[in-house]
Amino acid sequence: MFALGLGEQVAAVTHECDYPADARNLPKVTRDVIGPGLAAGEIDRAVRELTAQGRSIYELDGHGLLALKPDLIVTQALCSVCAVSVDDVRAIASELDPVPEIVSLDPHTLGEVLGDIHTLATATHASAANLMAEAAARIDRVRVATADAARRRVVMLEWLDPVFAGGHWVPQLIEYAGGSDLLGLAGEPSAQRSWEEAAAVRPEVVVVAPCGYDVERGLAEAREHEGRLRALGAATIAIADASAWFSRPGPRLVEGLEWLGHVLHPDRVPEPPGGVAYLS
Repeated sequence: MFALGLGEQVAAVTHECDYPADARNLPKVTRDVIGPGLAAGEIDRAVRELTAQGRSIYELDGHGLLALKPDLIVTQALCSVCAVSVDDVRAIASELDPVPEIVSLDPHTLGEVLGDIHTLATATHASAANLMAEAAARIDRVRVATADAARRRVVMLEWLDPVFAGGHWVPQLIEYAGGSDLLGLAGEPSAQRSWEEAAAVRPEVVVVAPCGYDVERGLAEAREHEGRLRALGAATIAIADASAWFSRPGPRLVEGLEWLGHVLHPDRVPEPPGGVAYLS
């Protein structure tokens, strides 16, 4: 996550920023070194090669950033695969006069994500009270609805080639939605697993949520690996909009929780807008 502020207005965003819709029309100050059109396994290999060389998979448009003269830069240090290097941002920012304020976010849990909303509100002289109250109420509704339900055994896969189990806030969301995460650890980074490990824990529900993928792309990826997914033995294989609901540490994690609540306990949590895509 990366955004630039100039006074009260956003001046530029990353090439990945697509929400709200107006963000698509703002200047972009980053680009993907890997490029589009690669399969999941090819993306993984390219990322590993670049990181082994000490290189970032994203490049910052330093000239563009200098020209914008922002007074606030928001970036993240959570994942080197997800954003430009914080050191690169600080190096460019140091050339500006005056040097802009830099807010670098590094949340690992749902509580820390919500805390960052307050941090950003303070940095932008805004109020997050209504947003926080709404988020808390929605979280509580799901937790109360599923509190006395039998825990569903869940595996959430945030990459399929190779297999990665979701970490950070994902296990918490699964717990709040009435499930038990069988492979992920709350507050810890996502971890590479194997298909054999995923099968061994005997999931009832598998959530396919490739990092940064929407439902359409996630479903296509699931179909590529359908045989292995079916072999896990789960009664339910649901496809998430990972880009909107799980990959990015922001308010839409609450939408992900509501979606999960319905997937795990459709008799207790209402169907989310747009419904749910299953590998059927």
